[in-house]
Amino acid sequence: MNILLIGSGGREHALALAISKSPRLDRLFVAPGNPGTAEIAQNVVVDAADHQAVIDFCRLMKIDLVVVGPEAPLVAGIADDLQAAGFAVFGPSKAAAQLEGSKGFTKDLCRDFDIPTASYARFASAEPAKAYVRKAGVPIVVKADGLAAGKGVIVATTLDEALAAIDMIFGGAFGEAGAEVVVEEFLDGEEASFFALCDGERALAFASAQDHKRVGDGDTGPNTGGMGAYSPAPVMTDAVISRVMREIIAPTLSGMKARGAPYRGVLFAGLMIGKDGPKLIEFNARFGDPETQVMLPRLENDIVPLLEACANGNLSGSLPDSTVRLSPKTALTIVYAARGYPDAPERGSEIRGVEKVSVVDGITIYHAGTRRDGHRLLANGGRVLNVTALGDDVADAQSRAYAAIKAIDWPEGFYRNDIGWRAVATLKRG
Repeated sequence: MNILLIGSGGREHALALAISKSPRLDRLFVAPGNPGTAEIAQNVVVDAADHQAVIDFCRLMKIDLVVVGPEAPLVAGIADDLQAAGFAVFGPSKAAAQLEGSKGFTKDLCRDFDIPTASYARFASAEPAKAYVRKAGVPIVVKADGLAAGKGVIVATTLDEALAAIDMIFGGAFGEAGAEVVVEEFLDGEEASFFALCDGERALAFASAQDHKRVGDGDTGPNTGGMGAYSPAPVMTDAVISRVMREIIAPTLSGMKARGAPYRGVLFAGLMIGKDGPKLIEFNARFGDPETQVMLPRLENDIVPLLEACANGNLSGSLPDSTVRLSPKTALTIVYAARGYPDAPERGSEIRGVEKVSVVDGITIYHAGTRRDGHRLLANGGRVLNVTALGDDVADAQSRAYAAIKAIDWPEGFYRNDIGWRAVATLKRG
């Protein structure tokens, strides 16, 4: 079969690599892709924002399945337009993608269908939001309602921080994403990412991971799109996963179906695991980045039938045993970022040694913000590379990943030195 993958980041490189291994694949196209995807697929210049151009390409190349990587095209309704043109799409409709596109929409869904989450309020102007914060007290969480590339969440520990966050969001820091603000109760516990494959009615547990959102060691500095991750997340025990599927994923699918927006694709639940069990922080309507770069190296299934079953609404029919086969090993990835990230990343510096490191057993280098200039590999974004290692446990994977990233010659890049710290500490304790 012919598959079109939309996106250009490390997540899409990881997806492309997994798809390329499928015996069912004939041709894989990535739009626009990156230098990493170019090694395993055909990169094509098709603008995902131009839905008709994507449809025309799919017709020309006889595409059997479109896999949408990033959230923006989904929120813009690309799945709807492709499906109307007769193409199978892995990714939710515009209405279903509101689960990521509007935090307020998701909080209301949780309220209406008894999905455990933090208490909240929604505001369209600053003064009522500030009054709510003054009454509720701190710590408190202030969020831009719409898509903000993972950076529209402020955990305020003082009243001044919370009030400043409200002013910043309504002041246009996140553009249209900040037209509304959601203010939430601060949840205490351990964060984890959990992914379920969905076909509109049924859900299949996929994998768990833990991300590192802050830019600096010790979880300091501003939020980013993610500086590293590992999978599985130790806090996501079988008992916790069962509760998440029963208390969060299942009622979400029921609620979306009841609202006339059945959810198909991967549902990414950002969770807080506290003393009362798992609570939903937020949903994303796509695979995570960099979580995908640690989940897919553990996947022992052919990914293509999974994606196709979700797209066609027959997940249980394609997977009669209702399982996803994952390696018991741990994968850990470190994000190699450009100096200045996340505010103003510097572009154009040369990266050397990637090819040498890529051939090391158990190491995978995923390209994110890179470009080729002849034989030279150059930085072309904020998060530039993901250095991923597979190990017997998290400490082994961590050791392998840091040995690999130190072998890359890129003075203009930086990375956190403590990816996996929580899981390694848990391993040492027990």
